[in-house]
Amino acid sequence: MEQLERCSDSDREWVTEAIAVVEADANRSADTHLLPFPLPRSWGVDLYLKDESVHPTGSLKHRLARSLFLYALCGGWIRPGTTIVEASSGSTAVSEAYFARLLGLPFVAVMPASTSPEKIALIEFQGGTCHLVSDGATVVEAARALAADTGGHFMDQFTYAERATDWRGNNNIAESIFGQLALERHPIPTWVVVGAGTGGTSATIGRYARYQRHCTKLCVVDPEGSAFYEGWVAGDYSVETGQTSRIEGIGRPRVEPSFQPSVVDRMIRVPDAGSIAAMRAGSAILGRRVGGSTGTNLWGAFGLIAEMLSQGTQGSVVTLLCDGGERYADTYFNDQWVRAQRLDLAPHLAAIDRFLATGSWSFGDVE
Repeated sequence: MEQLERCSDSDREWVTEAIAVVEADANRSADTHLLPFPLPRSWGVDLYLKDESVHPTGSLKHRLARSLFLYALCGGWIRPGTTIVEASSGSTAVSEAYFARLLGLPFVAVMPASTSPEKIALIEFQGGTCHLVSDGATVVEAARALAADTGGHFMDQFTYAERATDWRGNNNIAESIFGQLALERHPIPTWVVVGAGTGGTSATIGRYARYQRHCTKLCVVDPEGSAFYEGWVAGDYSVETGQTSRIEGIGRPRVEPSFQPSVVDRMIRVPDAGSIAAMRAGSAILGRRVGGSTGTNLWGAFGLIAEMLSQGTQGSVVTLLCDGGERYADTYFNDQWVRAQRLDLAPHLAAIDRFLATGSWSFGDVE
């Protein structure tokens, strides 16, 4: 009788319905595509991109936002009318705003006052509001305080990303990738290459590969100004760089709690000019614009493939197409912006051209 009374409570009924709404959204959404990237078949190495840009909110962060909402709902942290707060000025905020609106909940994204109007507009389009703070280094503290003041819930993507997703399966990104590779000539990838913003995606893929007893290795690519690479190399995860990444969606000035270094087999530090050059080269080859973090992924994948070729190793490499390039028309695709950042793309574009023509990688060593 007590159990029945608990289930008939109005708040519990609302949570039950909210979970059903989020699950129904996932059920009516098709899985994302695994796109082959054209390389000479004679190389014996195949490259694939998991296209996360086709989610309803246009990025990989849609998966994270869904998982965070389910985790918070099942944990009893979200109830009717709860204000959802997140520290984000990018894709995570856009995706969380989408799910908050789906549930009829207010959503506030806490972000630096320097955030571009274009980013703010994307969040507001999904029904969210933006709380601007003058010091970008304080957004997490400001988000936590705002949630406390409003009686809301701070989603805290940088803490919960690694545990909100069921890494054993349940159609997570790793299970989807391996399932889509089943009929390919190299169905178990040699490498999966991803960036780290929260660390949730790398944690899911690394754990899943071990759980399924695959020999696949995980490589995390990290842009300039990020602490993940520095911390992993030194084995010191208290490292702080004091910088922010120019490559949106990945890289952090400190190693976030959700990053799980023990499941990472290798890390590569990618120059920002390399990320943008690979983004532009990849966009031209694929016939569609991709974002900067996809360029970071491609730069790392190209280097690993060249290494495989030099060792006579055949196999497959999988990376992510994290979001579309439409959001970056005024930055990464804008030559004036690139010059203002004092970035020289020419040698990086030349290195990519040589790789695509010969399979050799001559732009420094793969770290």
